[in-house]
Amino acid sequence: MIKSIEVQGRTEDEAIELALEQLNLSRDDVSVEIIEQAKTGFLGLKNTPATVKVSYESEEESNQKIENFLTGLLTRMDIEAGFDISEKENSVEVNLTGSDPGVLIGRRGETLDAIQHLTNYVVNRGATERLRINFDTEGYRQRRSESLENLANRTAGKVVKYRKNMTLDPMNAYERHIIHAALQDNAQISTFSIGSEPNRRVVVAYGNKNQKSDRSSGFRSESHRSHATRQEAPRVSEAPANEESKTYREWS
Repeated sequence: MIKSIEVQGRTEDEAIELALEQLNLSRDDVSVEIIEQAKTGFLGLKNTPATVKVSYESEEESNQKIENFLTGLLTRMDIEAGFDISEKENSVEVNLTGSDPGVLIGRRGETLDAIQHLTNYVVNRGATERLRINFDTEGYRQRRSESLENLANRTAGKVVKYRKNMTLDPMNAYERHIIHAALQDNAQISTFSIGSEPNRRVVVAYGNKNQKSDRSSGFRSESHRSHATRQEAPRVSEAPANEESKTYREWS
């Protein structure tokens, strides 16, 4: 979480040094904004001190906020679970531990996703810079990612073999991103998304490699489809209603 303080000094440099001394941080650990420059009055009278705003990331406070919220949330959910919080370069990783991981994961990870969403909302509410908080338990995210990549490759193989578009079951934005990324280098197919949340689906389409939408731009832009994507989508409903053109349902 980003915090800031405002400090005054006779000069800008002095104000920055006073702030660093107060925070016990180095110059590389903070960002500085000059609020008001120092001014010297006539004959040295009525001098105006410099005011600087020094911003810094308070990791300890963020971790404490995560811990406090999770403790209360798990208690209200009547779930006995512990958690470990670790910091990475661009995120905070939270690993949940409990006697019944299935309760923490939920159907297709829905409970885990909900806990992650709520924690991100509470911790980042009112923050000037968003902190990404990722949740996992018993290596579920990695297993799920591998399962989705396998699903993507199997589906692509069938699309190429039968030359029929296939539509996957509804997925959240992150899981759709995994499908798009897994198939982005396959020159024989394209992928795009149709529908609206929470029933948005990935279509694995035969050919038309240049008519791709949100596949490589990351899951945050996944809800914005290009004009080409909107033209491509009807092909799914126009496919013959045989066994291979039906909605493809294969989950682990």
